[in-house]
Amino acid sequence: MAEEPSGRRARALARRDPTEWHGQRIVTETDLGAVFAAEERDRRALNSKRIRHGIVLLLLVGLLGAAAFTAVGINRGDIRIAALEPTPRATESCPAGPFDYQDPSSVTVNVYNSTDIEGLAGTAAGQLRERAFVVAEVGNRAVDPTGMTAIIVSGPDGTANAFTLQRTIPESVYVVDKRKGRTIDIVLGSGFSAIAPAESVDKAPGGLVCFAPATPAPAQ
Repeated sequence: MAEEPSGRRARALARRDPTEWHGQRIVTETDLGAVFAAEERDRRALNSKRIRHGIVLLLLVGLLGAAAFTAVGINRGDIRIAALEPTPRATESCPAGPFDYQDPSSVTVNVYNSTDIEGLAGTAAGQLRERAFVVAEVGNRAVDPTGMTAIIVSGPDGTANAFTLQRTIPESVYVVDKRKGRTIDIVLGSGFSAIAPAESVDKAPGGLVCFAPATPAPAQ
């Protein structure tokens, strides 16, 4: 077995070791390089983590913005989702259709307010006139349903006109009566705020969305 170096020889070897000085470890360029390399790896890992977090945050903000934009568009009627649209049902009191969208200038409508909101019928009548509808009578009329947007009433000859007006006033419901002619009534509820923007009106042929369960037309 090799003998361990004597104390004098160990001190001599230590003097020849460039990393030792009077028994103290000298920090070399290699040591510093290892430390700086580790710090660089840590810095890059931290930057990569920050970038990932930033991307996730941007995606979340984008999704929230898109959701808010879609919600506002649906509420205003600018965006229509077929799955959320009422499904027209053909019954004894609900004509089957489909009906063609009519030229508003050929549609004569009476506008009535069923709420305590002063001037509601006048506001709606003005908006319909701007869209070229022919407004005949503006007044008040009481109905049983409360909280609704609007009820559209026509006789059998006015169903296409009623369809045209219903596309102009989303969430309105239709009721048929026995009147003659093509003139229709619109009875406004507290849910009405404005007619749909012209560019969002769906002019494709379709059916009427009727009040269910069937209800008698408002009293004349």
